[in-house]
Amino acid sequence: MDQAEQLRIIKANMQSRPLARVITVTSGKGGVGKSNTAINLAIQFRKMGKRVIILDADFGLANIEIMFGAVPKHNLYDLIYQGKNIKEIITWGPMEVGFISGGSGIAGMANLSREYLTYIINNLAELDAIADIIIVDTGAGISDAVLEFLVASGEILLVTTPEPTSITDSYSLLKALYRHPRFKEEDTKVKMIANRVNKDAEGEILFNKLNAVITRYLKIPMTYLGYIPQDAHLSSAVMQQTPVSLQNPSAKSSLAFETIACRLLDKEEEQRQPKRGMAAFFSHMISRI
Repeated sequence: MDQAEQLRIIKANMQSRPLARVITVTSGKGGVGKSNTAINLAIQFRKMGKRVIILDADFGLANIEIMFGAVPKHNLYDLIYQGKNIKEIITWGPMEVGFISGGSGIAGMANLSREYLTYIINNLAELDAIADIIIVDTGAGISDAVLEFLVASGEILLVTTPEPTSITDSYSLLKALYRHPRFKEEDTKVKMIANRVNKDAEGEILFNKLNAVITRYLKIPMTYLGYIPQDAHLSSAVMQQTPVSLQNPSAKSSLAFETIACRLLDKEEEQRQPKRGMAAFFSHMISRI
């Protein structure tokens, strides 16, 4: 069976099952609050009645499990190489938010045969029946692995802070994405979140500054999704390995995460963002072989 036939089978299988909404959270550099954003949005989605799973694709750092205070027994490597099924590698955190540790499993997928990749991708597609929303927390920076996730994603949340290095690195990340041979502008929506600003007006200034450069040099449309304020409650929650949205729901940062989650789940926004599911998300890896 050739590669094209395998992709047709995956697509046919996708049409017969519900599809999850896949949201990829990324940043141009580390330390800007990317994983914290992924976790707190997941908590807010749960409060709104959505089933959520986070895929921790930040290889080696295990940010999600540290922030959840939970150690997974298995990860994606065990699914690929140890015969575990998809449900066995999900760890359930606060409010029944599931998360999957990527480990070195995803990186190793590039070395698998097409036939085995098809098996793995169909297995991962079972997540569509378990979750309404799947949040992919990428590594920070411009590694090949990060770019592969972004190319596969139709919906990207870019976390940026006012630090000059964060702005520069965010631009560099989008520039690398734009130059990727498989990037399709029409299939990708980038939404920026301004972190560590004092008010929404400052977040919009940050967005306008970055967007002006992107508009001039790149053909990647970007929208402003919202801001997360500087908040001592957020820092305290991180130290205690508890999402601030749970520890202090009335904190400014918690309310900001709630606002962003509501914007993402707005009916018009959901209609503009078609659901692809995990099979479509991961099937791009087959084309690399």
